[in-house]
Amino acid sequence: MTTESAQEAQGTIRAGAPTGFRRLTQGLLAADRTANAFDGLPDGVKLQGQLLAAFKAAAPSLGLGLRLVHAIDWLFRFTQPQDWGRGGRPIVWPSASLQQEAFGLSPTRVKALNRALIEAGLITMRDSPNGKRYGRRDPKTKLITEAYGFDLSPLAARHAEFVRLAEEAKAHRAEMARLRRRATIARRGIAQILETAADYGLPSDEWVSLARESRNLTSSLKAIERLEEMALGVESLERRQHEAREKLEMRLAELMPASPEAVNSDPKGTENGPHYYTYKPDLHPEQDTVVASEKCKSEVARSGFKYPPPEQPHERYGADREHRAGQGAEAAVRTDSGTKMQITSKELTFLAPRLRGYLRTSEPNWREIVDAADYLRGELGVSKSLWGEACLAMGRESAAIAIAIVSAKPAEHFRSTPGGYFHGMVTKAKSGELNLARTIWGLRQATSRPRRGQSFGSRGAG
Repeated sequence: MTTESAQEAQGTIRAGAPTGFRRLTQGLLAADRTANAFDGLPDGVKLQGQLLAAFKAAAPSLGLGLRLVHAIDWLFRFTQPQDWGRGGRPIVWPSASLQQEAFGLSPTRVKALNRALIEAGLITMRDSPNGKRYGRRDPKTKLITEAYGFDLSPLAARHAEFVRLAEEAKAHRAEMARLRRRATIARRGIAQILETAADYGLPSDEWVSLARESRNLTSSLKAIERLEEMALGVESLERRQHEAREKLEMRLAELMPASPEAVNSDPKGTENGPHYYTYKPDLHPEQDTVVASEKCKSEVARSGFKYPPPEQPHERYGADREHRAGQGAEAAVRTDSGTKMQITSKELTFLAPRLRGYLRTSEPNWREIVDAADYLRGELGVSKSLWGEACLAMGRESAAIAIAIVSAKPAEHFRSTPGGYFHGMVTKAKSGELNLARTIWGLRQATSRPRRGQSFGSRGAG
């Protein structure tokens, strides 16, 4: 009696022999389990288009290439709304030749693409007895009665995962954008420090290392995509900026004279002395004072704006600088909201509205005006070093008024740039030729003069 082994028995298949069947990989088995749990679209999703949109938003986080995303998008076109409802099944059966034509791929590459979709857990396959893809729909309900091909059910089961990944990716992009903005601010701050150091002629060897390190660090930050690495790099750049700013302040302090009078007073001598103004209110007030004409004042009064009462002589331009110099550096910037050169801080913001964008209150004091002018000068193209010269030449409050005046002038007023115009004002201030009081009076007249078809009162006091 002869016996046959299991491998030799009739009708048996020996292990390892090629059959042409699809391999039961771990990805395929997982996709099958997910598809079997399909019971319509998840809660909150009314259209299959919402499901597709969630998948596309999460695709980068899943590490899926554009070809796989395009393949899913293409398969979605063959589904109908009833396929995604309860009792339905989103199975599509485009032929292999149609798929090859749509993607422009060879049969081998199309098979590889389908395997990649299965391994990614996006689809599963429903195989027919003869290995072909086909399907039938009920003529009345249009529901699928029999279908073999691509089953898109796993996509519906993973909707919550897609939404979560998309939200995390959005938050990641927002945080990266915030860190990159911080890096840009720090980089520009370092560039400003280096420019100021060069303007003041500080030893260059102190800043070469800073320029090289910040340049290399900025270049490396462009290629970073991880939040942790980006945060560390930005903090390092900001630390260099703060350290460099402290060093610059120390170097500038060493350059400045120790005596407060030497800092705040004009050079000695008749030819270099400060420019004083003589006020003769009983003769020609429109020419010799900074008070606006009666006509201008009446127009401003109609608008609802109130001018401050006349000030004491020590608050006029030249005398005010001498008064501050006698009090020392700590009195260089007033914190009250009184008048300066017969103009209040509130009226200054009325005459120069661009200054308001850098203020937090409608009634700022003079320290806040000076800080706002320091920001506004950057918008006008005035360098930090020129701003420092202006503060030394005319005082911080008067320098702030000068910046505000420049910002109030139209673009066609300048022959070159607003920064160049301000440079001319600083030059005149150093030579004692600057007459800010007359400029303020002219600005009042220009502001009180209504445009064609517009009354002064319609402008408002802001």
